[in-house]
Amino acid sequence: MTNLLFRFVKQAASLAQKRCAASPTAVSDPTGHGFPGWKHVTLHLLRVHMDATYREIVDWASEMDRVRGLLQLARTAFPAPSTLYRSFERVPMSVWRSFLRESATICDPGSHGAIDATFFDRETASRHYQHRSDRHIRTLKTTALVDTDSCAILDLHCSAHWPHDTQTGRRVALRNTEKIESLAGDKGYDDQSLRDALRSEGVRPLLRHRLFAAYDHAHNARLDSELYGQRWMAETAFSAIKRRFGPAVHPRAWYREFRELVVTATVHNLERALKQ
Repeated sequence: MTNLLFRFVKQAASLAQKRCAASPTAVSDPTGHGFPGWKHVTLHLLRVHMDATYREIVDWASEMDRVRGLLQLARTAFPAPSTLYRSFERVPMSVWRSFLRESATICDPGSHGAIDATFFDRETASRHYQHRSDRHIRTLKTTALVDTDSCAILDLHCSAHWPHDTQTGRRVALRNTEKIESLAGDKGYDDQSLRDALRSEGVRPLLRHRLFAAYDHAHNARLDSELYGQRWMAETAFSAIKRRFGPAVHPRAWYREFRELVVTATVHNLERALKQ
């Protein structure tokens, strides 16, 4: 077992223990056997980090002496793959998002954020399955708030119905105003009510105006070019995730797909923290 992998497990376990201690009932064992929730979370983070299936991660982790020692588990005491599978969806999305926010703090983020959206493919399924499950949506829209100093993902919003950027951008930006002092976004987030809401929360909006009149050129010219130019860090974060984990999500159910994207972003933050 490499030292880097063990460092990741230590960091993931520390994150899981801290969050589960703050809310002991947030993560529970589906079998009711009292298996601590933080161990479930650690195994889920390790599963994404190693790009493994539920069965593979149980088999591999049970053979890693240092991981078993960290999790305080005997080789035969690991949860069954089906138990791990069920525990993943039992954790509310709000709790997974709290793990994401906590992982971003490990990267020592700055005060400037960038917002952008991208699309992730849903893993292809048979025509019979798509027809039976009424699964006609092929891609998921994902909006992320990214710290431009560390390239850590501060927050994530997923949707299967492709809402306009001004709608998702408003939700993501306004629930994170205490973390940033300025926010950069392209003209897709051009919304005067969003600018006013950000200013009322003490956040400087650096949102490019769409060009309808001459004064829109003037508004864009007044943008801080250095700070606005860091908007590309959001694209960098998306590119890093797609190169590392692939452009598609593997679960079939939409609620598991959303959770998988948030966990993937959390693993991205933990891996960046290890490189600092």
